[in-house]
Order: sequence, then C-alpha cells, then structure tokens
Amino acid sequence: MRGLFVFIIVISLIPFLCNSFSPENPTGRRLLVLLDDFSLKSTHSIFFNSLKSRGFELDFKLADDPKLALQRYGQYIYDGLVLFSPSTESFGGSLNLEAVLDFVDSGHDLILAADASSSDLFRNVATEFGVDFDEDSSAMVIDHTHYAVSETEGDHTLIASDSFIQSDVILGKTKIEAPVLFRGVAHSVNSANSLVLNVLSASLAAYSLNPNSKSSQTPSLTGSAISLVSVVQARNNARIIISGSLDIFSNRLFSSAVQKAGSSHKYEKSGNEQFVTELSKWVFHERGHLKAVNIKHHKVEETDEPAIYRIKDDLNFSVEIYEWTGKSWVPYVADDVQVQFFLMSPYVLKTLATDQKGLYYTSFKVPDIYGVFQFKVEYQRLGYSTLSLSKQIPVRPFNHNEYERFITTAFPYYGASFTTMIGFFIFTFVFLYNSK
Repeated sequence: MRGLFVFIIVISLIPFLCNSFSPENPTGRRLLVLLDDFSLKSTHSIFFNSLKSRGFELDFKLADDPKLALQRYGQYIYDGLVLFSPSTESFGGSLNLEAVLDFVDSGHDLILAADASSSDLFRNVATEFGVDFDEDSSAMVIDHTHYAVSETEGDHTLIASDSFIQSDVILGKTKIEAPVLFRGVAHSVNSANSLVLNVLSASLAAYSLNPNSKSSQTPSLTGSAISLVSVVQARNNARIIISGSLDIFSNRLFSSAVQKAGSSHKYEKSGNEQFVTELSKWVFHERGHLKAVNIKHHKVEETDEPAIYRIKDDLNFSVEIYEWTGKSWVPYVADDVQVQFFLMSPYVLKTLATDQKGLYYTSFKVPDIYGVFQFKVEYQRLGYSTLSLSKQIPVRPFNHNEYERFITTAFPYYGASFTTMIGFFIFTFVFLYNSK
C-alpha cells in the first residue's frame, strides 16, 4: 500500500518535472500568474499571449486563492511567478513573503508590477530585492516636460519615456523607436547595489507626488533618482522585473499612439509591446543565459588530465561556453573571458583565446609555488548569467631526483666549497714542509 502511495506521488509530479527549468533547455516552463481580478486576463491578453506563443504554460489564479502553493511534495511546481496583484494585502494558501523569497532564492524568476494601489505586502517584496517604492502611497510619477500628449489626460501622469538601458542582451538588438507609455509609481534603487539595474528611467524634470494634492509638499523622489522599471539578477542567476506600473503591460497602452510633449512626431504605436516582450525574454532566460561545459586541462603534448602537477610544468587549459537563443545553444563569442590559477590569490591570470565556435583556451607555466590550486573562471557581464567555475588540482615541488645535477644559481657555493678545500690543502702542504 505504501509503495502504491509513493507511485501515485511520482506520477503526479511527472508533468511538472518535465516542464521545469533545466540548464540544458530553459524553455517549456510553467508560470504562476497571480491577479487581483480575472478581468486582467483580457485587458492584458497581448502580453499573456506573447508568453504562450513562446512555449510558456500560464496558470492564472487570484492572489487570495486559499489553495495557492508554489510547492508540492517538496518540489516547486512552477518555474516563474508573475505578480499582477498590487492591491493584495496578503496572499492565499501557503504563499507569503517568505515563500516568494525562497522561490527566488531557489533560482526561479519573478515579475512584479505595482501601481498606485500597491499594498504594503507588494512594497515589502520589492524592498527585499533592493527596490524602494515611494513612501507616499498616493504618489505617482509626474512629468510636465516628457508627458504623452493626450486629449483626456491633463495631470501629466501618463509619461512617454525613451530613457532605456543600453544593453542588447536585456532589450534585444532591435532598437525601440517609439517611447514607452508609463503611468504608475516611482521607485528608487541603491546605486551601490550592483545586482539592480534601472532599465527605464524618468527624465530629470520628473517627480513623485500625489497628483491631486494642492499642498506645497516637497517630492521625496525627483529626476534621475526615479526608476520606472528595474531588473535584478541575483547571484544565483534568478531574474526579477520590478515595474512601477501595471498598465505598462496592458493592451490599451500596447496599441496606443504616442506623441511626446514638445515633439511634432507622432508614433502610430507605443514602444510598450516591444519593450515588455524583450524584457520578458530576458527575465525568463530566453536571452543572455550562458553555460560552460567541458572544462579540460593537461600538460603540453599530453591529452590526459593529470591528478597532480609539478611546479614549472607547462599546461593547456580550455572550456566551452554557449549561449541560449530561446531555441538552441549557440557558441558564445567574447574576448574578455579569463582564467585564474588560484591559491589564496591568483598567481596566474590569463585572457582566454577563442576559436569563435565556443571553445576558449590558453597555455601557461605552473608557478614556482606548491599547494592546492584552483582553475577559476569568474565571468560577470551586464545582462548575462554569471559563470562561476572552479576545478581543484594539487601542485607538488620537484622530487629530489628531478633537480639538475648542477644548479646555476649554486655556482658561488660550489666555488666556495672547492676554494676552501684547495686552500686547506695548500695550507697543510706549506705547514708540513716549511716548518723547522
């Protein structure tokens, strides 16, 4: 009976395990989408259909569903989480702030979209990832110089921004020509936090304040301190999008024409769809995802990997690096991949050459230091997943019978020894035959 129960559990997990994220195939993934209202399925359908067309399976649920769970029998049943429920005061089921943090700590991805109705729960989730929303819950981003020209919007909270991060990895190689329409709340990022990146910025004239307030209150966030959309890549390569606007994902702003204040040029369609689509490709590892395989090292003119090296050995090192394109692995080509031969500190640091087919290689001489060394490849570049590889290998000194018979640096000692012997012989000869 117990065996039957275990069998049923394993069978129930097969669909989830087959669709789960794998470094070998980062597609075919299950996403949990939490909503405040099921009407968002239709008002944001273009974004959801874009995910489905790329092979994602979406599971829509209300954020307060009492049956919510990210795990089943100790296994995560989702590979990504989309939080489109900013007004939710508390999640249903077993989902809470700690569960969301554990989900990301386990290497899974997250999209969080806030708005002016964002609850403390949403703000606390963002804070845990290094992003702080404006403390004034009624404040919105206002810009009187870079707003979108509209016949219905007069408070200049509908912003047309084209201040994008300069990264083909995050936003794709195709330039986003039209400005992105944004209506929402401001957030700030800590410039000292290298894990958080500002991908859509407000202009220097923007500020965060309650648009209905008539007081002379000083805004808490202004100008370049305001981030509209930010991304986080954690040290475990989990990726996160934090947006101050839920509307930025909506069909209405996707299809809206846009004209920036002060410009005579009117775009037939905003850049929202392209911006959000490209950003979602990055966050779900369809771009910028690297893997390293076939780490090899051996002595020059040999092919087998030794169990130990000797000081001053000449060796070859190689590794293959590939990038995921969304459909297949292709060779990753760069000129800044380095290897360290490490013992407490790097004794050798070499930039790897490449054959443009994914293979990176170099040769160097083992330093005249013995101990337990490591081959280390630490590769961190904007938008790319981090590669952190290490392989341990001991290095020994020369054996007693491996030294040269006569060492050049010891010639002074050899000379001193023979000079002493010759001097003693002459002294003895003179003392014996010249004494009276």
